[in-house]
Amino acid sequence: MWRDLGLTKRDWDRTPHAVRTLLLAQQQQLRLMGIRFTAYEKQLAGLREQVATVDDLKAEVAELRERLAQNSSNSSRPPSTDPPSYKPKPPREPRGRKRGGQPGHRGHRRQLVPAEEVSHVIDLKPKRCTRCGQRLHGADPQAERHQVSEVSPVRVEVTEYRRHSLCCSTCGAVTQANWPVGVARTSFVSRAQAIVGYLTGRFGASHRDVVEAMAVLYGLRLSTGSVSAIQRQVSAALGAPVDEARRFICRQKAQYVDETG
Repeated sequence: MWRDLGLTKRDWDRTPHAVRTLLLAQQQQLRLMGIRFTAYEKQLAGLREQVATVDDLKAEVAELRERLAQNSSNSSRPPSTDPPSYKPKPPREPRGRKRGGQPGHRGHRRQLVPAEEVSHVIDLKPKRCTRCGQRLHGADPQAERHQVSEVSPVRVEVTEYRRHSLCCSTCGAVTQANWPVGVARTSFVSRAQAIVGYLTGRFGASHRDVVEAMAVLYGLRLSTGSVSAIQRQVSAALGAPVDEARRFICRQKAQYVDETG
């Protein structure tokens, strides 16, 4: 009994009876708390699994609803698959105009990127005159410009942290290294979270579409449950800025009402 309390036999014998009773009661309470803690941990793990399952089901339901809303006008499905309730829009009446740009319409072309934003410049200069064959020198200050844009190949970057536990050769104690300051305890960090949040929030992409897009574009393997977890993390991170923006708008609105009477 006294060994469990970290006391020696001599100290235990010299401890007053009332203090012994209090220590034993506290020890019993700690044991009960440990049992309850283990039970709560199991319940929490079960709840997390249920939440992940519910998130997966929500994603599946959203995808099914998206499929049900498809018809021949908003997808590649043939008209024969349209449900009886679907009523296509009537075709537009011809206006007697030809297809394409109309007379007087100003054409639109892609604007050139400013020179300071160009990554590479390749000067193409003729070497000899096409008429007499004389070697040509100099540069054309009004050279015709043509820009070609390409996206750099991007792959997911995975950093693995390995916490070592080492045994002291003097006292035999085992010490484990601490996690570095600022290391996220989640599997996906800021940039990956931002992309997932942008795809789901701005474009309304389904969880399965996000999983496919992240795998194809970045080689990042996600599950639909991970997409739901990232959505919760992004929502929590944006909570304070959104509240601040809402308060600012309310203050501006109140100020406008006061000024305009």
